[in-house]
Parts: sequence; C-alpha cells; structure tokens
Amino acid sequence: MKHISPGTVKKRGASVLVCIIFSLALFVSSGGCAPGLTGSSSAQVDFDKFTEELFCKEIAENLINLHFTVAHPKDMGITDYEVTYGDISKESIAECDARLENYLAVLDTFSPKNLSTKQQITYDILKDYFNLQLSTTDYYLYDEILTPSSGLQANLPILLEEYTFYEEKDVQDYLALLPQTKGYFEQVIAFEKEKAAVGLFMPDFSCQSIIDQCNEFVAAADNHFLIETFNKRLDNVPGLSDSQKDAYIALNEKLVKEDLAAAYEYLGNEMTALLGSGKNDKGLCYFPEGKEYYETLVYYSTGSSDKIKDLQDEIAQALSDDLLACYELMEKNPDIWDECVAASLTEKDASATLCELQEDMLADFPKPPVTNYTVNYIDESIADFVAPAYYIVAPIDEYDSHSIYINKETNTTDIYYFTTLAHEGFPGHLYQTVMTYKSGYPAVRSMMNYSGYTEGWATYVEMMAYSYADIDPDVATLLQKNQSATLSLYASTDIGIHYEGWGLDETKNFWSHYGIDDEEVIQNIYEYIVGEPANYLKYYVGYLEFMEFREKAEETYGDAFDEIAFHNALLSIGPAPFDIVEKYLDVYYTQ
Repeated sequence: MKHISPGTVKKRGASVLVCIIFSLALFVSSGGCAPGLTGSSSAQVDFDKFTEELFCKEIAENLINLHFTVAHPKDMGITDYEVTYGDISKESIAECDARLENYLAVLDTFSPKNLSTKQQITYDILKDYFNLQLSTTDYYLYDEILTPSSGLQANLPILLEEYTFYEEKDVQDYLALLPQTKGYFEQVIAFEKEKAAVGLFMPDFSCQSIIDQCNEFVAAADNHFLIETFNKRLDNVPGLSDSQKDAYIALNEKLVKEDLAAAYEYLGNEMTALLGSGKNDKGLCYFPEGKEYYETLVYYSTGSSDKIKDLQDEIAQALSDDLLACYELMEKNPDIWDECVAASLTEKDASATLCELQEDMLADFPKPPVTNYTVNYIDESIADFVAPAYYIVAPIDEYDSHSIYINKETNTTDIYYFTTLAHEGFPGHLYQTVMTYKSGYPAVRSMMNYSGYTEGWATYVEMMAYSYADIDPDVATLLQKNQSATLSLYASTDIGIHYEGWGLDETKNFWSHYGIDDEEVIQNIYEYIVGEPANYLKYYVGYLEFMEFREKAEETYGDAFDEIAFHNALLSIGPAPFDIVEKYLDVYYTQ
C-alpha cells in the first residue's frame, strides 16, 4: 500500500505503550497528475509552487485525508474533490506508482543548494518518502489493512466520531460518505482474499479479533455513539434551522443503524468465511520474503536507517543500562520498590493535570502558544479494542483545537495517568503538533507519516515527565527506568518474532528471564505483536534516537548546552527520518 497520507490517530496503551498511528494507508488516492514547474526564475518560488500543487492534488483524493488535514479546503483553493474513501485496487496502486515516479522526476529538476534550509528539509523528506513508497511495491500483499488494534475496523469509528463539522457542507459530505462504507469494505475483502490466495492471510487469532470488533459494532448500532456525537457536533454548525438539524439527525441515525451496521456485518461475515485461510501464525520471517519486508517496514515505522542487528544491540544495551540503574537504586534503598507500588498523586481531572504539565515543562521546553483542547472518554463500545488513550491530530489550519481521549476507568492518582497525559498532551503529541505547525511546517509534509519521530518524541517526553510528578525523585527515576526497560522487552520481542523467528515458546522463555511467567499474559503479547509488526519499535527505537541526539549535543556543547534550544530545534525540524533530523539539527540549534 502507498502511504501518501496523514497520521491521524495516535494512541497509547496502559502500562506499556501500545501507541499506533492510523496512517490511512487504506485510503490510497487515485487519479491526479504531477504538477510542473512554473517557469519562474526563482527556484524557491518554483519549489513552493510544486509542493503546494502536489499537496492540493493528493490530499483531495479521499475525504478522510482531506478533512482531517485541512478544515477549510476552499481557503487553500481546494474546491474540486469527491466524497469517497478512495481506491485500493491494483489499478489504483499502479497509478500511484506512476505518479510517484513523476514526482521524483520533477523533484530532480531542483538543486537543493538553491533552496532555503526549510525547503531543503522538505526536498530531502519528499525524496526519501517517494523512494520508500516505490520500494514497497513488490510487498503489496504483505501489507495489512485490518490489524487487531490499528486496523480500519478499529479506527474508522474513531475518525467518524471526530469528523468535525465546521459548516453545513461538512455535514453533507459526512452523510454522503457513510453509505459508501460497505463498498469500501468490499474492496478491503477483495484484498484480503487475494492475500489468502497466495498464503499471506493473517492467523486465526487476529482474524477472530477483527470479527469480534465487527460484531460489537453491529450489536451497538441501535444506540451507537456515532448517533449521539453527531447530534452534539451538529449543534456547532452555524446557520442551521431546527428543521434542518432534525432532518440531518434522522438521516444520520438511519445511516448508522442500517448502512454502517450492514457494512460491519458484511466485514465480519466475510472475515468469518476467511477463518482458517492463514498459513502462518508466527512472525513475518516465515513468509517467503518476510524478512525483507520486515526490514522495509521497520524503516518505515521507526525512521531509523540502522540495520536490524544494530537495533537489537542498541535495544539490548539500553535495557542493560536501565536494569543497572534500577539495581543501584534498589541497593541504595531496599524498600524503594514498595514505595513505587505505593506512589500516588493528588487526584486531579485531566484538564488540571495538563495545566500542571504545561507549567512543569517550561524549564525544559519552549513555551507553547495558547491552544484549545478537550479531554473525552473513550466510548465503552470500543474500549476493549482500542488503546486506553489517544490523541487526534489537528488539521493544519485549525491547529489550536485538539482532542485527547482517555479510558473512563483510569485511576487519576496513578503515576501512569500523569505520564499518559504527558505523552498525549504536554509536552507530547499535542504540544509537538502545535510547535511544529507554528514553526512554519509546509502543508505537503502533513501528508507523510513519520511515526518513529512522533511516537519517539512522545515517549522521550513521557520519560521526562516522571520527574515532573510530585513524588520522591528516586521513586520517579526507578519507575521511569522500569518503564523504559519494559518497552525494550516489547521491542526485542518484536524483532525476535518477526526477524529471528521466535514462536510462542521462545517468547515465553525470553520473558521468563525477566520474571514474567504468566502464560496468558505472554500469549497476549505474542498474538498482539504477530498482528501488529514493528508497532512497538516506533516508540522505543524513536525514543532511543532522541536520547542519542541529546547525548551527542550535550557532549558537543558541554556546559553551553541549552536544553530549551535543543528541543526547539527538534520541534522546528519536525517529523522526518532520523538521518534527516540529524543532518539539520546543528543548523537549527545554533541559529
């Protein structure tokens, strides 16, 4: 699948991150053509024109990408777009490849030395991204649209719930999109049957999880949260009469109960028919070109160009360092783990905690502009299938309005509640989004998903947030080191399963070395990682990359190292492969 699309939903898990980005790979654009140069004498003007036209053409090819990236498309000159989920047919993929080749050819007409620094970053990112997409063509059927946690079936209800109505046209577009869901699911099933025909279909435990989610949607359809949230969103649309609202409300209720329910029933039935089609219930390396695909997937997911073996060494060394730090703290205070277990924060609601975090972070990070956000509870009908917290990325032209979702049952006195809000809010995803957009982030970059950077950043600041909590500093350090060590175990397991070929027994043996022997827990970990390859790596490898940048900067600048300036440089560069971040880091740090 081609991924010329924005990352929209960022999630995290409970005691360990299960964050995912719904890259909207499923919404592959179709049609369009490569924009040409304007003939201007200024390379910089021409380059901006090229990227602006590229953005406007690609982002308008499906409604979900468009709406979650641009709140007011007509203000950007985007007036001609179809209400569609997009197209994932073979023909569309071939057209997409042709466009990528065309874009690369146009890109090669520019000389980076004639561009501004910000444009050079965009040039490097586009070149990397387009080449990466083309390199995955041979692995078309290795990609997966329906994964247990980050797949279409899990994320579509979230996106529909968060589909903001800025004006009446948005309501009309939304209601025109819902009846197309079953048709899009039919394309997805055609893809899954093609995978099954060549022996690349998912194992039964992943398939059953998806079936269960579909059944849950159907069971909740008559009283679904997409009905209630639609009514609330409609109240914010200016100029609607009561009769217009009533008509839209009635139509939405009908579409949810009938069209969406029928689409999910169809998807569940078709996946039920495909049970038993999977030939491999282990890692990707058991597929014919699985190792090669995994290597590409790891680069795409993490943004790190390090080889898999090097990543294994880095993860192992980080684990060793964390465990040593834990040992030293426990040697210093034999009762410290009991203190960790008993650690508790003053009960506060999410908004108060986020305000506290905004104050605490100012010693380490640039002050953010005033921004609006809401903290909502995850609806119980999907709570079992999605992570306990997630952040919805704001459109580039409405980046002062954000949404964070948390589990209603979350214990607000728990340290992990505090660090979860740091991960999703300040100084995590929400803050990074605002600061990157504020730095002059070009629109074209919003189409590209660099989850290693975004999740790595959120994990990096989450680890820092332990020191912001109102608990004993040594207790905070031990909890942070333990969390980091836990993440490393998941990352090692991901590589073990998908690259080294671990089965369930090898996974059990690995975790038993670290005192985890609960067979049901290990089986859940194993099945999750089989179904979501490279997911954990984006967090932990991304985190290690940021830590390496920091260590190098501290070594280079010594006592002159400025933490706020360092973080500002990273935020100003924004999401990108880490080689590109490193290339420009000193330039932004010293300016």
